[in-house]
Amino acid sequence: MSDLKSILDAAEREGLIPTQGSAPLTAFLLERGVTVDADRATRRRSAAAFSDTETPSFVRGFHDVLITIGIVVALAGLWGIASVYAVLPAVIVLAEILVRRQRLALPAVALTIALTVWTGVVAAALLDGWPNAAALGDNKALQFALCFPVVLGAFYLRYRIPLALALTIMGAMAVILLLVLQALSWMSGDPFFVLNHTGVLSFVAVACAVGLFALAMRFDLRDPLRRTINADVAFWLHLGAAPALLYSVLSLAGADSSLFATLQTVSFRTPLVVATVAALMLVGLVIDRRAFVTSGLLSLGFALYGIFRQGEARVDTYVFTTLLTVGVIVLVIGTGWMPLRRVVMGALPAAIREKLPPA
Repeated sequence: MSDLKSILDAAEREGLIPTQGSAPLTAFLLERGVTVDADRATRRRSAAAFSDTETPSFVRGFHDVLITIGIVVALAGLWGIASVYAVLPAVIVLAEILVRRQRLALPAVALTIALTVWTGVVAAALLDGWPNAAALGDNKALQFALCFPVVLGAFYLRYRIPLALALTIMGAMAVILLLVLQALSWMSGDPFFVLNHTGVLSFVAVACAVGLFALAMRFDLRDPLRRTINADVAFWLHLGAAPALLYSVLSLAGADSSLFATLQTVSFRTPLVVATVAALMLVGLVIDRRAFVTSGLLSLGFALYGIFRQGEARVDTYVFTTLLTVGVIVLVIGTGWMPLRRVVMGALPAAIREKLPPA
């Protein structure tokens, strides 16, 4: 009653209905069962305020871009003149000034990436080399992986950078993967368990990839209108979850998940890549994450390249045909994102639609 009356009173003030006409019109509409759904009106106002462009919060202006360029150049020069160990104090000093005091978003991303690279290089140096596939079940790989959530977790606690939290979570998932593989190797008594049982490795990898995606969705569902830090963390987690899902699924299906092998394949692997990427694109439409879709496009390009090679097209034909096909797919999805999403969302139950970003 009050909502309907307030709406008609506002219409009267705007001159849309005659003066003193709101009261009889209100009674007339109420007698015929016309009411206002306040919750629905609120949802519509929220949907109107929701931006469907998925602009990351770290994209703000060229001021941040200029400072970020300076960070990259300065840290690279410092690395070359001094050593890798001099990069860490420089990152901390810059983070204190640019992140903690000035709250610059893009420089925060650059410093987080720099710290991630530093962690990997220093960990490899301390462990006498980078771990390889044969070392997935031993302590070296586990110690290497542990460095990332520890360092990046401390960095997040100090500076509250969404990318740092996302990388901490990804690092923790890698540690869980290695712990499971190490436990299986210990229980089986086979030090080369990972190499001798690639199917088990693939299954565990799929489970970890699904877990990473579930965590990304948990952050996403906390903020469907994407106004808080939860949306930024979900953005980075989705960016990592999509390729993790793609390559773990391909590995589970018996396909070589390397890009080179996908490029050279003439078997069932290429259609499998296309089908998997198509499924990821459908998921991306449902959750309204272009980042989730984008991270699979590179693999789709290599898959289509393999298809055209399998058809024995000439070099100058299948390369450009691949580029054209991927470009058309990107343009169709990009320009028709919201209409496509409305079609997909229309097929979902209402209970699910209400939890997702509005279409």
